[in-house]
Amino acid sequence: MRKGQDRLRVLMGGRDDGARRTGGPRGPRRELPRMDRGKWGIFALGAVALWAFASIYQVDTSEKSVELLFGQPYAVRDDGLNFAPWPFVTYQIIGVTRERTIDIGTGRDPMDSGLMLTRDQNIVDLTYQVVWNVSNPEQFLFNLADPEGTIRAVAESAMRDIVARTELAPILNRDRGVIATDLEQAIQATLDSYQAGINVVRVNLGRADPPAEVIDSFREVQAAQQERDRLEKEADAYANRVLAAARGEAAALVEQAEAYRAQAVNSAQGEAARFNSVYDEYVKAPDVTRRRMYLETMERVLGNVDKVLIDGEAGQGVVPYLPLNQLNSTPAPRTGANAGAGSAGTATPTTTTPQTGTN
Repeated sequence: MRKGQDRLRVLMGGRDDGARRTGGPRGPRRELPRMDRGKWGIFALGAVALWAFASIYQVDTSEKSVELLFGQPYAVRDDGLNFAPWPFVTYQIIGVTRERTIDIGTGRDPMDSGLMLTRDQNIVDLTYQVVWNVSNPEQFLFNLADPEGTIRAVAESAMRDIVARTELAPILNRDRGVIATDLEQAIQATLDSYQAGINVVRVNLGRADPPAEVIDSFREVQAAQQERDRLEKEADAYANRVLAAARGEAAALVEQAEAYRAQAVNSAQGEAARFNSVYDEYVKAPDVTRRRMYLETMERVLGNVDKVLIDGEAGQGVVPYLPLNQLNSTPAPRTGANAGAGSAGTATPTTTTPQTGTN
């Protein structure tokens, strides 16, 4: 203790009292050199330089620093030169933009299993990757003891919950993107509730297969299901084609019926209107109308019949064996007797009724 006191006194600029004393077990002591003001200035400058070196620090553009005042969070500093008076203020630098990854379901660890149970009681083997970075350095440092372990546990729990609500087929093919989005949102919501200061950048889904022990049988089942789907689609296409043809034929029949109905109605209405007009004329002149109707009726009845009409008085001298059929090919001109007969009321169509005079 005495030696330490003497050395401290010498460093502080005093004299060593032991140097003036002689005797003792070690004999007389040698007087140490005294420190002048220049040496004290150099010592003070060196101490200040060391203190400044310990207090000034550099933060990179991809990092942020958390300053601690007596171990408690004090401030969060951005990139550049920062000053933290040591030893009262300390700091920790955290990378915030660097993306970090956690692989789950790879099977490297016996506890890292990707086997999960789906809603339809099937087992699927999944591998996926969580990409994350730090959004709040203060929360990241003080709210999580094991950030990677926490993210792994949260991701596994969220994935098992999503798989338990989904059937196997969508997981293997069409819903992979939807599952990745739902998983990212679930992990982020859970970490935000923990105030972990972590941002989930994205989730990458890897392998999604049945267990290795049954994968061959599963592929056979998948092939059979695809064949069934193909046959069902062909049957649906045939049904649609036949149904469309039947509907078209039914529509055509309906249109034809509508056309026939319209034609029948119009024809009936026309006949009724014609009858009404004839009746009106009949009321005005019954004899003339009856005669005209009789002539029109006889014209329709006898119009297509091969016939020869002979006036009774003029035909008394007709030879019985006269070839009358030949008269149709060369119609004879009308005579005065025929004209008189026609005016007497005998219907003699000129197109098919050749008449003779005094044969």
